[in-house]
Amino acid sequence: MGVIHFVSSAARYALRGGRIYYLWLAFLVSLAVWGAGAYSTQFSAGLIATAMRDQVSWGFYIGNFTFLVGVAAAAVIVVIPAYVYHWKPIKEVVVLGEILAISALVMCFLFVLADIGRPDRVWHMIPVVGLLNVPSSLLAWDVIALSSYFTLNVVIVSYVLYCSYREQPPREALFVPLVLLSIPAAIAIHSVTAFLFNGLVARPFWNASILAPRFIASAFCSGPAILLILFQILQRTTRLEIKNEAIWKVAELMAYAMAINLFLLGAEVFKEMYSQTAHRVHFYYLFWGIEEHRALVPYAWASVVCSIVAFVLLLVPATRRHPVTLNLGCLLVYTGVYIEKGMALIIPGMTPDTLGEIYEYVPTMVEVRVGAGILAIGFLVYTMLTKIAVGILVGDLRARRVAPARGTRMQAVAPGLGEAAPG
Repeated sequence: MGVIHFVSSAARYALRGGRIYYLWLAFLVSLAVWGAGAYSTQFSAGLIATAMRDQVSWGFYIGNFTFLVGVAAAAVIVVIPAYVYHWKPIKEVVVLGEILAISALVMCFLFVLADIGRPDRVWHMIPVVGLLNVPSSLLAWDVIALSSYFTLNVVIVSYVLYCSYREQPPREALFVPLVLLSIPAAIAIHSVTAFLFNGLVARPFWNASILAPRFIASAFCSGPAILLILFQILQRTTRLEIKNEAIWKVAELMAYAMAINLFLLGAEVFKEMYSQTAHRVHFYYLFWGIEEHRALVPYAWASVVCSIVAFVLLLVPATRRHPVTLNLGCLLVYTGVYIEKGMALIIPGMTPDTLGEIYEYVPTMVEVRVGAGILAIGFLVYTMLTKIAVGILVGDLRARRVAPARGTRMQAVAPGLGEAAPG
């Protein structure tokens, strides 16, 4: 009964708020419905409704999937200082990083579903239920890694919030090992995703041994960039105490991760430019274009410029601690890594194709709408889970002990159910 009470009280609490909160939820729901309409068109017509063709068989969906796997892995950057080095200012907000991982993985699963030409066969990819081709299939390993990490984060968040709801400390013997296990699990999900690209030997642009380290380094930049902006919003709109020291420390760790990411990019540039092999054609297409085919060139250079400027802003203590330059750095990190891990990764790997043909892929409006709908669902999940988590952590949503005539029971108390809801 305690768990049922917790779930029902949390659900009611997540649907209560002020005008801005309701407008935000309405916007996300509308965007999700708009995307669902586009997916119904794609479901009826097939993937011909997208711009993907034989030459470029991965596109906007897989680009977003790859980026969001990195966002999901980024929860590690708050877990390590909190539970490896026991740094108290950041320990209180670890649950918000785990919630971000859950939301990002929900979007990852939906982008994969959108990319499947026969969604009625998606059950084959479900562990235990499906017929995964383990151990020979890297895709099967990726499904297992993502599903395991998702389950781990759901268990951690649920357990922490349930204990806080009952005003009881989590059992460290149970909780801490799960949190520490999430560190290698997070690294594993992005490493296996990188191996999916590495394993395609006919695609030399991806066939680099440093691809997995690049994935992990960029992930430790992009996810925290979202977290830092969310932390500042929560500082101003809720009573949740998030210390500036925690924000500044995460920003500092982002700067170090971006330094590694830029170094690995430089190593890749040297290898391609100095060796002068025939395989450099994909790299040339990305940064300089091939004849009149230059669609990605401005985006590739924009990604590099954004990453370098963001690195400088986050490295210098004065700019790292100023709200304007801090948030500018976060936005530049997000933009730079989104381009690098999205279209600038997927499209050059398939252009030119194995026969030398150049097909310049541009997402159709169907793909853009489906993508917007999936992102809206992810933000909706994060918004509602964060609302519940903050309500529990500040004491607005909790189980209160009352003493009836016989025995003692737990009674849920939440704003709107006996108390005034926060604005």
